[in-house]
Amino acid sequence: MKRAIFILALCIGLSARGQNQHNEKRTKGPAENFTGTAWVTSLVPDDSILTTIVSSVSFEPGARTVWHKHPSGQILLVQEGNGLYQEKGNRLRKIKKGDVVRCKPDVEHWHGAAPNTSMTHVAINPNTEKGVVTWLQAVTEKEYQSGQ
Repeated sequence: MKRAIFILALCIGLSARGQNQHNEKRTKGPAENFTGTAWVTSLVPDDSILTTIVSSVSFEPGARTVWHKHPSGQILLVQEGNGLYQEKGNRLRKIKKGDVVRCKPDVEHWHGAAPNTSMTHVAINPNTEKGVVTWLQAVTEKEYQSGQ
């Protein structure tokens, strides 16, 4: 019985410790790269062996990235909520929990939450030795509302 209590306490302690470490990595997305409030949590930092960055990004309602592109592309795994995704020159695409978005290399795009709901996705950026992201101009309100 004492051993079971000890193991349970140890698991709870490790879980709480992991949660604190996870929360410490959460930062507010910088205003030059996001419109509205977005929170970025590093899940897998870049290194010279795997050359992949994995982050969780939580967008408050109406929040979005600016136009940007990735030299090696990006994969988005929508975890919660409803959002929007658009590639330059293409129609606005609605995205929701469970969707997978494949952003092709060097294609300008933006993504974020729908106007009245939040959205969280995991962003996977591979082959970071080629670079990670080039941030461009802000998505205008007209672009956000109409998808044009």
